[in-house]
Amino acid sequence: MLNNIPSTTSTDASKFLLIAGPCAIEGEQMAHDIGGQITELCRELDIPFVFKGSYRKANRSRLDSFTGIGDEKALEILKAVGAANGVPVTTDIHESKEAAKAAEFVDVLQIPAFLCRQTDLLVAAANTGKVVNVKKGQFVSPEAMRFAVQKVKDSGNDKVWLTERGTTFGYGDLVVDFRGIPAMREYAPVVMDITHSLQQPNQASGVTGGRPELISTMGKAAIAVGADAIFIETHPNPSEAKSDGANMLPLSQLRQLLEELLTIRKAVV
Repeated sequence: MLNNIPSTTSTDASKFLLIAGPCAIEGEQMAHDIGGQITELCRELDIPFVFKGSYRKANRSRLDSFTGIGDEKALEILKAVGAANGVPVTTDIHESKEAAKAAEFVDVLQIPAFLCRQTDLLVAAANTGKVVNVKKGQFVSPEAMRFAVQKVKDSGNDKVWLTERGTTFGYGDLVVDFRGIPAMREYAPVVMDITHSLQQPNQASGVTGGRPELISTMGKAAIAVGADAIFIETHPNPSEAKSDGANMLPLSQLRQLLEELLTIRKAVV
């Protein structure tokens, strides 16, 4: 189990940590609705939970893609959802100057996959004292992620996780090499992102595609090989989501998936 998770979560080896929420904060009511429903479900199933939501989407294919509702407003919403439900929250940061500001509102700072080699960003995140969750770049081997972990630790912060989210396969697809999970667990606790790993990026339309019908498959495989946590983007109506709707899990399907993953987890520990 994750050994650096926020104190509000469990360290029971039969459990996995869930990091879940919408891709982006689209509005206050939407965030509270999703956060509240997931919190209630996780308490019922006794699953430790971190609410996630991007306060700003910096990596977009097109200039007219949704990027956010305003940094301060979105960060305030994230903090409020966490406080209302008594759960930790996480968001991603994109530049070193964002680290200290975001850390005022969240418990875990996420480093996007494309930025996992950005030394200044990793150091700035580490210096906040928050948990730093580094997503493995789509172009990086699992073994090479030990250097990202070391950058955080050498900056005086031992609270670091790694997230697997697939590897670039040609121009418009990703694949997951599940050998990477035990490999990266040698360096830090490992999160498996079972929604972004099913993206089909670089589509001609400028809008990323996905294979959401395989979310359950990805989750089951990840738990079976020892992932410490599962990352899921979920939305009541993915087709209406303003970001990454093509690879999100409908919120109504979350219970069944979590129950299946718990069954597998209990069988393998």
